[in-house]
Amino acid sequence: MTERLIRLLRIIMLIQGKPGITGRELAERCETTDRTIYRDLELLSAFVPLTNLGHGKGYTFVGSFSMYPLNFTEQEALVFSMLPSVIDQVKPLLPPGFDSAYEKVMATHHKEKSRRADVLQQVTDIIQLGTPFGRDEESPNYLYPIIQAILQQNTLRAVYHTQSRNKQTERLIDPYYLIPREQRFYLIGYCHQAKDIRTFRVSRFRDVGITDQKFDKDGFSIRQYMKHTFSIERGNGKLIRFKVRFSPQVARYIKEEEWFVEPKMKDTADGGLLFEVTLNHDREFLMWVNSYGPEAEILEPVSYRDKMREQLERWQEMYRT
Repeated sequence: MTERLIRLLRIIMLIQGKPGITGRELAERCETTDRTIYRDLELLSAFVPLTNLGHGKGYTFVGSFSMYPLNFTEQEALVFSMLPSVIDQVKPLLPPGFDSAYEKVMATHHKEKSRRADVLQQVTDIIQLGTPFGRDEESPNYLYPIIQAILQQNTLRAVYHTQSRNKQTERLIDPYYLIPREQRFYLIGYCHQAKDIRTFRVSRFRDVGITDQKFDKDGFSIRQYMKHTFSIERGNGKLIRFKVRFSPQVARYIKEEEWFVEPKMKDTADGGLLFEVTLNHDREFLMWVNSYGPEAEILEPVSYRDKMREQLERWQEMYRT
């Protein structure tokens, strides 16, 4: 059985290395009969996307399947690393190539794991953000362990500073997604203390460590979670339908924005834009609309037109005095 397992792995490597390799070539390379190879190929096709290109054209894999890089999970790597001790009793019966084949597989795994870590470190080094007021510019960059934990689906143990209460608390967080917003990153994940999905500002982490505890997103959908959220702040569930008219001078910039929400946009005859969106919070949206000054006019709800008028009157009074 072990001999066949080794041969199956070799067949996979041979097909990957030479797409279109024939059954006869496989038999020659594996030093076995054509009949044995075809039985092996039939077995492999049950769990590997293997296809025959036609008579005399050989075998290849469908899609992007490959055995390199070895995409072991941590559990799979642990199980595979225990293999030699498990088969110690039958080791004298194994073919002489087993030890070297095993060493090559594990070396490939560790090399790929190291390469992924290097790439991840380079990515986090490239991402440059500002520094919050009062924080040392040399403060640790926690993007690396956060991204690593997201990819590996490991729970984070973190110390988080809550600005409103000026308090630091230790949290266990299952990190789901990183969201960039206005020169900062936010982490969306499951907070074990709150027993709910929460949004964390990355710059407020004071310490971050990766635990051995695994998590599952349980079908969590970031699109559904952010469905009516304009930027990152989520409301209390009450929905507000906004209608805004943008001037021709800024219409094209509005169309180039990227959203989690699903606005409706309609061009006007003068080249402007009617913009409609349903949101669960108003503050960030109003700040965004205000950034366009007189190039943006809130049409609905009427109550927000009144709020805007009152705000403008306060501004005028402020600058008069």
